[in-house]
Amino acid sequence: MNYDLAIIGGGAAGMAAAVFASENGVRTVVIEHNRQLGKKLAITGKGRCNVTNNSDNDNIMKNIPTGSRFLYSALAGFSAYDTMNFFEGLGVPLKTERGNRVFPVSDSAKDIVEALKKRMGTLGVKVITAHAKGVITEDGRVKGVRLGESEVYANSVIIATGGASYSGTGSDGSGYEIARALGHTIVEPKPMLVPICVKESCCCDMSGLSLKNITLSLIDTAKNKPVYREQGEMLFTHFGVSGPLVLSASAYVKKSTYRLEIDLKPALDDKKLDARLLRDFSEQHTKQISTVMRGLLPQAVVEPVLDKAGVAIDTKISEITKMQRAAIVNALKHFDLTVTGLRPIEEAIITDGGVSLKEIDPKTMGSKLIDGLYFAGEIIDCAAYTGGYNLQIAFSTAHSAAAAVSRLRFRLRL
Repeated sequence: MNYDLAIIGGGAAGMAAAVFASENGVRTVVIEHNRQLGKKLAITGKGRCNVTNNSDNDNIMKNIPTGSRFLYSALAGFSAYDTMNFFEGLGVPLKTERGNRVFPVSDSAKDIVEALKKRMGTLGVKVITAHAKGVITEDGRVKGVRLGESEVYANSVIIATGGASYSGTGSDGSGYEIARALGHTIVEPKPMLVPICVKESCCCDMSGLSLKNITLSLIDTAKNKPVYREQGEMLFTHFGVSGPLVLSASAYVKKSTYRLEIDLKPALDDKKLDARLLRDFSEQHTKQISTVMRGLLPQAVVEPVLDKAGVAIDTKISEITKMQRAAIVNALKHFDLTVTGLRPIEEAIITDGGVSLKEIDPKTMGSKLIDGLYFAGEIIDCAAYTGGYNLQIAFSTAHSAAAAVSRLRFRLRL
C-alpha cells in the first residue's frame, strides 16, 4: 500500500504528527522500532509528563536557548495554549503547577500516551514495528522508507526519531544517521538537562536525599559570576547532584570552570539566620552542635555543613565562638560544590544538537535538500530548559510538518 505520509518514530512528535496529519485526511503510517509507542514520553516528568508550559510564546522562546528564533513560526502555528486545548479535547484534564508547568490531573504520563494512541487508532493510523534503515529517494524526492528487506512507499516522510538521550527508550541517535545519509549536516549532539558530577565526596554520603525550597546558583569561576540561579528542588547522588534545579543549571555548563552554590535557607538573610542560631543555641546551650543543627537541616546534611564551617560535630554549644557561628551561617547560605563535568548523554533528558537548522524550512520543518522530507521534535537542533518547553517544541514542530504534508497531499490530489 502507498501512503501519503510515513513517520519514522513513535514518540511525542511522531504520534502528534500522525494525529494532526490524519485529521486532515492524510493516509499515515508510523514506523517505530519499540514494541510500544511513546516509551520515553511515558516516563517524562518522573512519570507525570510535563506536557507544556502555560505561558505565551514570548516566555516559551525565552526558555529555548538553542533555536528559539527558528521556532517562531512553529510556535505561532501551535502554541502552548493549543497544546492544552488539544489534550483536553482528547479527554485528558490538565492542571497548572509551580512555574506554569502543565501536567495531567491524574499525574500519569500514560494518560497522555494512551490518548494519542487512541486518537491514532480512531483515525486509522497504521503502526509498523520495525527498524527504519533509511529513506528512499528518487531525483531528489522522497519515495518511502526502507525497512531492511522490505519497503514502505509514501509521498512524504517525517523523521521524528528523537535525539541520543535515554537510548533505552528508543532515542538511540539512529535518526541522525538517516538524515546524514540524505546529505544533512548533524550538529554534534551534546547532553542537555543532565545530572552534574562534583568533586566533593559528601554528596555520595547524602545520596538519595532531596532538598526542597533551596536556591541553587551555578557560578562561572573564571568570571566569578553566576550564570544561573533559581529556587526549587534538587537531589544528591553517588556522583554529585541531580533534580529539577540541577538539570536546568546543566544547560549553562559550557567550556569553563564552575561551582555550584546552594543556599539552604533562602528565606532568611545572613542577619536573620544568625539570630535564629543564637536563639536555638540559647535554648539548647547544654547540647552538642550536631543535635541543634538537626532542627535546621535534614540529618544527612548536618555533618557536611559543619565540615564546610570547620566546626567539629561534637562541639558543645557553650564552646561555639562568634567566628564559628558566622562560619556556620556562611556554610548554610553558600554550600559550595566543585563541578567536574556532566553525566553521559545517555542520561540526559534531551539532546542539544541534531539536524542543522540551516537546512530546514522554519515554516514547514521541510528539508531544503530533499523534497517531501520533514523533521519534528528532538532530532532538530533545538533544545530548551525544563518546564514543559521541550515537549512544546515536539508538538509545535510536529504540527508544522503535518500541516505542510496536508497541503502537499491536497495539491497532489487536485
